[in-house]
Amino acid sequence: MRQEPGLRDGLVDGIPLVVGFFPVAMAFGLMAKTTDVSLVDTCLFSLAVFAGASQFMALDLIKAGIAIPDIILATFLLNLRHLMMSASLALRLKEVKKSLLPLIAFGVTDETFSVASLKSGKIGAPYLLGLNGIAYGAWAGGTVAGYLVGKVLPMAVQNSLGVGLYALFMAILVPEMKKDNGVLLLAALSGLVYLLIDRVAVFSSGWSLIAAIIAAAAMGVLVLKDTLGEGQG
Repeated sequence: MRQEPGLRDGLVDGIPLVVGFFPVAMAFGLMAKTTDVSLVDTCLFSLAVFAGASQFMALDLIKAGIAIPDIILATFLLNLRHLMMSASLALRLKEVKKSLLPLIAFGVTDETFSVASLKSGKIGAPYLLGLNGIAYGAWAGGTVAGYLVGKVLPMAVQNSLGVGLYALFMAILVPEMKKDNGVLLLAALSGLVYLLIDRVAVFSSGWSLIAAIIAAAAMGVLVLKDTLGEGQG
């Protein structure tokens, strides 16, 4: 009988996330400093929000002089996809104390969800707390480092900081593509759906992403239904 992954497994599986999160968080910290956001507020951004896309979007809106309520609404809509991710993970959780659910849900990101959803078998609170915790630490630490020392880095390094997240997604996807053609098919279809929605330009860029995520999740249920069924068994 396969042993349920624990805290150590979550920490180990989260190491690649650290490699991707830290430089992108540095880019956020550097951008926050150039937007005249204080160090305390920048740290609170990452500690209380912990959502890279929303944080970068919020900085752009602050720079544009958008009202705070509008920024909150925009980031809320962008983060609606996390409801679907949390619901998907909830189906695979094994005997988790209700008191831990808010803490686990807070740590769900696109990247931690990708790693956890591709983990075979049942998963419990220790695994997710380890996975989410090491990612959270990398994001918070990278934010502080970017704010404090980002300007010291050469301009070429500063400009390349944001590329880490794309490399991270590739590092997560490629091994799974090799093991399962369904993952490869889903990745290709998801890219095509987003490209189509973006080209048609029915929605704004933010809503195009949300629509693509919903469509990709629906396709994932169909394409990966056999894999998901095995994982939950």
